[in-house]
Amino acid sequence: MSQSLSKLFVHIVFHTKHNQKLITDKIKPELYAYMGSIIKDNESIPIIINGIEDHVHILCIMSKNIALAKLVEFVKKHSSRWIKTKGSEFSNFSWQKGYGGFSVNPSGHDVVKKYIENQVVHHKKVDPKEEYIDILKEYGIDYNEDYLWED
Repeated sequence: MSQSLSKLFVHIVFHTKHNQKLITDKIKPELYAYMGSIIKDNESIPIIINGIEDHVHILCIMSKNIALAKLVEFVKKHSSRWIKTKGSEFSNFSWQKGYGGFSVNPSGHDVVKKYIENQVVHHKKVDPKEEYIDILKEYGIDYNEDYLWED
């Protein structure tokens, strides 16, 4: 085969360090746009980025030229540096070390997109930690809860 072709939909989730509620409505649009530009700079396509005060969900189409871990590293590193320039309230901003990355069936990406769009409403009913554990269980991912929320 002379071409390398792929279309990988990925749902990415990560939290702020110590689950601090630092992602305010004031900063969200600019932060999410900046994160989208980082994703684009890495030859990937952001579909939707949304979340609440302490975590972010990203649905994107991954480039065939980058590993998931590297894409997440770039998004977290550059967005963390950027947000620190946005005011003293963000001077200690950091993302937690880990992340969740989940493959999404192309025929089901609209369901995931709608789920990410409705994060604020969703989290009025569901605790973010319970939500993340539910996602891990849905994907059959083994985990140790003692290490899920470490920084």
